[in-house]
Amino acid sequence: MEKPLARKSSQEVWSGILAPFFILCLVLLCLSYSTLLGVTNGVNLLVIKQVHTINIWKINHTEDSCANRYIYIHEGLPARFNDDFLNNCESLSAGTCNCNTPNMCPHLVNLGLGPQVNDSEGVLANKSWFKTNPYLLEVIFHNKMKRYECLTKNSSLASAIYVPFYPSMDVGVHLWDSNLTIRDSSARDFVKWLSGQPEWMKMWGRDHFFVSGRIAWDFRRERDNSSDWGSKLRVLPESMNMTMLSIEGGRWKNDIAIPYPTNFHPAKDSEVVQWQNRVREQERRYLFSFVGAPRPHQQTSIRGKLIDHCQASTNCKFLHCDEKKCGNPVTVMRVFKSSVYCLQPGGDSYTRRSAFDAFLAGCIPVFFHPATAYTQYLWHLPKNHTKFSVFIPVRDVDDLKEGLIEKVLLGISKDKEVAMREEVIRLIPKLVYANPRSRLGTQDAFDIAVQGILERIENVRKVIREGRDPSIGFADEDNDKFKFPETLDS
Repeated sequence: MEKPLARKSSQEVWSGILAPFFILCLVLLCLSYSTLLGVTNGVNLLVIKQVHTINIWKINHTEDSCANRYIYIHEGLPARFNDDFLNNCESLSAGTCNCNTPNMCPHLVNLGLGPQVNDSEGVLANKSWFKTNPYLLEVIFHNKMKRYECLTKNSSLASAIYVPFYPSMDVGVHLWDSNLTIRDSSARDFVKWLSGQPEWMKMWGRDHFFVSGRIAWDFRRERDNSSDWGSKLRVLPESMNMTMLSIEGGRWKNDIAIPYPTNFHPAKDSEVVQWQNRVREQERRYLFSFVGAPRPHQQTSIRGKLIDHCQASTNCKFLHCDEKKCGNPVTVMRVFKSSVYCLQPGGDSYTRRSAFDAFLAGCIPVFFHPATAYTQYLWHLPKNHTKFSVFIPVRDVDDLKEGLIEKVLLGISKDKEVAMREEVIRLIPKLVYANPRSRLGTQDAFDIAVQGILERIENVRKVIREGRDPSIGFADEDNDKFKFPETLDS
């Protein structure tokens, strides 16, 4: 009876010897094969540590810094939707009105930043200042996107699809045409082409976005009435599945506001710091200022009263805008740098570029309607607006009583003023678009916008993974956006 037991013991010995040997051979074979292939599926299969004598190997996982940040540019977009406008810029208006403004060509130099400011008369700090057209956001954004660090040619790897459409230039060609078929034809052709691409099928357009240098209202004509304003671009079913970033958002949640381009486009972080130090140390001899022009044909505009208040006070500086004066950043910044507070009523719409000029000058903005900034630039401005601005709610022109503005501003303590100005100065790099030829070490307005759109699209993916309907909430109306808050702190 002992012999079978002896044979069994012998088998166990040989199994104990051979098993680790075969495991070692198998591991070495796998390692040799993977070495020939390099890195497989993002995992670097290099032996870095032997942990046990039975040869268990630790695997080093190499992280992809662009994971969840890859963006695919729709380079195949027909030239009629972007490059043709640049090549025929002399036929485009430089503004947003149907008037004989100079052609757009001079504004497109320097990758859309415009002509460089050569003589700043000691007002500006360095060579990173340009005469930038505030409505060229789509061109500037496109040029910065071309140099984005996480671009991919493989759309299946992309977290977002950027469509380099120039909707502001496109709509401006026929915006005043009474023939609605002509006015809307390009928008319809655009969504037809885009929805026919293979990338569209992945999320039916909800991972697509484009950028506009006009306000969202210009693309939201709901009725087929030739007297109604705008095109139908953003009410077309395919377009409703996309997100548009623009200088001013509308009531819909897929129209998102990002900052107007200012005239400051730093190429280095040191230029930002230099400018911040300069405006921090600036002597400010005016309590408040207003840079703008009246709107006599807009009955709801408070600009006329603001001008009257300013001119009646020895503590206020008024600069009456025309194209020559306010088209020159030196003139505007000279006034804003000399002011503690800058009055920022709405422009032709709720928002205006001037608000960002004020931030840039270290001038504390004074807002009169929440939709001028607070409910617009949610990605770029702190939620607590009392940290960086003064809010004087004016629901009606008659609410603006004589002397009210000056009384409110004089009632703010010096400590509160200094704290608000420091917050305004801190925000400067987040509100400017760095020169497309370079990249800052800190986030600029472009970087924050890209981060925002990636997070928005990832939230849609989460909804889909959970089996819920991604259309719910994606393009809903937000009617509270243009309402006055119940309290001044909300």
